[in-house]
Amino acid sequence: MLYKTRGIALNYIRYRESSIIAKVYTEAFGIQSYIVNGVRSSKSKTNRIALFQPLTLLDMVVYHKSKEATIHRISELKCYAPFQSLPYDVFKSSLALFVTEILGKTLREEEPNEPLFQFIEDSVLYLDEAEDGFENFHIQFLLQYASYLGFGVETIEDLENELKENHFPQIADAKEINATEYLLHNPYGISVLLDRNRRVDILEKLIFFYKIHMDSLGEIRSLEVLREVLK
Repeated sequence: MLYKTRGIALNYIRYRESSIIAKVYTEAFGIQSYIVNGVRSSKSKTNRIALFQPLTLLDMVVYHKSKEATIHRISELKCYAPFQSLPYDVFKSSLALFVTEILGKTLREEEPNEPLFQFIEDSVLYLDEAEDGFENFHIQFLLQYASYLGFGVETIEDLENELKENHFPQIADAKEINATEYLLHNPYGISVLLDRNRRVDILEKLIFFYKIHMDSLGEIRSLEVLREVLK
């Protein structure tokens, strides 16, 4: 049957000579994989492969045979909110790459979750539209996203206690704790003065926190790129 759904592109792998298998987080079906034929062919008249760049927001008509099927097909596809800056700004695109990798390793449910879809969509749109004040976006994303995954914290004291129980090697100072608490309870774009070292420390702390709860997280390859950009 054919279904309409919005989707957020995460990544894709090459399949045979001219096709791809794309991973998309959908509003109607959760995380899904779709085979898309002919997008890598030199004879292709459209550049549809660009629609599967990280975090592209998609309107989709998809064909799902059954719940047991692991790969489905796309009947119609278009971007409903073309990016204005995200792919062209090195800092933003590095943040997007990091967020995409986190999502790809943590999204597991093959069922609808409208609040989570809305959170991710709102986060992507904020990052694309922000003109300044987005240097802590990745930290706030991780702090808020944890709640949707079931292990969010109410206070930074809870976070610090859990890190201590799991032998995290660094001890945060008062400025770092206060800044993290402020980021936890405020929307994207809030002004918080953090130097590069503290920002990196908080990021590494949150990655460790995620690994406590998600064994599948593994190595975050985009983290090194993000560290370089944050310098």
